[in-house]
Amino acid sequence: MEQEFSSRLLEEAVTHFSRLPGVGRKTALRLALHLLRQDESVAAGLGNAIINMRSGIRYCRVCHNISEHEVCAICASPMRDDRTVCVVESVKDVMIFENTGQYMGLYHVLGGVISPIDGIGPDKLEIDSLVERVRSGVVDEVILALSATMEGDTTNYYIYRRLEDTGVKVTQLSRGVSVGNEIEYTDEITLGRSLLNRTLFMNAD
Repeated sequence: MEQEFSSRLLEEAVTHFSRLPGVGRKTALRLALHLLRQDESVAAGLGNAIINMRSGIRYCRVCHNISEHEVCAICASPMRDDRTVCVVESVKDVMIFENTGQYMGLYHVLGGVISPIDGIGPDKLEIDSLVERVRSGVVDEVILALSATMEGDTTNYYIYRRLEDTGVKVTQLSRGVSVGNEIEYTDEITLGRSLLNRTLFMNAD
């Protein structure tokens, strides 16, 4: 049964909260009522933070990670190895790999994986820009660090074929990451070991 609201403004807030992933209308109502009980400055601070985030964050022109500048802090750092590029599905994966403390190269965020059933083909991902980046002549190794799912493996193979004639070494995470697992649900120790023990793509079991 649809919840009835005594306030149009409350209903509007609940509707917007419920559009967030994993937030149903009951949770959205709790969030809205919680904010109503707080000082007005709390709601203002939350609203301003969201507006500033949305207007101030852009995507790095090199790796497509989020950034407040044209080039993200990772790509701009002189401490990173620009000869190694780790290919990941999303911005969240960059954060997860950084938390392992095991990797000092650069990243390339695809923005998803190939999934015909969802209407996502190679042309909708940042694969062409990866190939251009490799052909620039700086990159020695590309690490395919996508989730061990059918879509992830399909994308890995497609990228491998696109890079086959470049001469760059293409590796992938060792299968310490179980088949069927997504990167975000893999613990940091296993992920770090999978990075360190990565294998050549075509030699992987």
